[in-house]
Parts: sequence; structure tokens; C-alpha cells
Amino acid sequence: MTYNNKPKPDDRSDNAEKLQAMIHDTLENIEAAEDSKAFTDSETQLQQIDAKNERRRESIESYRAEIKDEV
Repeated sequence: MTYNNKPKPDDRSDNAEKLQAMIHDTLENIEAAEDSKAFTDSETQLQQIDAKNERRRESIESYRAEIKDEV
């Protein structure tokens, strides 16, 4: 049995647009998480939300750096 697997061409023409959409989505997630903090009294959950939002901010920085590399 012969397989004719060919790699897909590496098309990065819309990479900057995709990264910008990812930044937008991540910012929305940060806002939603901040809003959800009003509904919990658990210090553990508050710390988890803060930690996750910090990781999200780091991701946004990485996305922005990658966009600079693309243009």
C-alpha cells in the first residue's frame, strides 16, 4: 500500500491577522475572568484567576512580538 502524503504548503500570508484575532480573543477572556471574580469568595479561585490572566498577558506579549516579526 503506497501513501502519497505530501506536506501542505507553508502559507503564512494571513498569520498577522490570525495573531491579531488571538490577541482580541485573549483580551476578551481576561475581561470575562475579571468579571467572574465578583461571583466568588474563594481566595484560591481569585488567585487562580489572577495567575491565569497573568499567563494570558504574557501570551499577548508573545503574539505582539510575533506580529512585529511578520511585518
